[in-house]
Amino acid sequence: MIRLHRSSYVLLLGISLICHAGWQDDVPGARLAGQGTFSWFGFNLYHARLWSATSPFEFDRPFALELTYRRSISRERLVNTSMDEMARQTSCTARKSNEADWRAGMQRAFADVSSGDRFTGVYLPETGARFYLNGRKTTDINDPAFARCFFAIWLGVDARSPELRAELIGKGRAG
Repeated sequence: MIRLHRSSYVLLLGISLICHAGWQDDVPGARLAGQGTFSWFGFNLYHARLWSATSPFEFDRPFALELTYRRSISRERLVNTSMDEMARQTSCTARKSNEADWRAGMQRAFADVSSGDRFTGVYLPETGARFYLNGRKTTDINDPAFARCFFAIWLGVDARSPELRAELIGKGRAG
């Protein structure tokens, strides 16, 4: 039998807490604001859930957007689609000079996903965004303009799916 000193238990507990830290630590007091499923041409691509500590949802406060994929999608497709969708946003102040940096950041943040994978992006006002795949941090992108444009894909007035946007911010039916 192995006997551990009391300080060893404290150390093990600390390591355990660090290993389990995730996006929830980035948005203290987060509650489910809304949820819904995004479909394209009849195919369910992902289920989205918006977590926020404020109610009603406020874009200028930290929040987390969690996507649970229903299909396999390559990293390259995720990056390209995100770039296209950010360019569609009238609220996005993106300029061509940002494109290479934003694309490189998303290459670090994203991975090929399969059905059941959970990708979570955390909006950190005045700082940028932090990303997690299946609960593990992938990267930080310390660019507030990027973060605003990226999350506007789902939450901006020009969102591809106004119905999903309404469900996420709690102004539609719960999905």
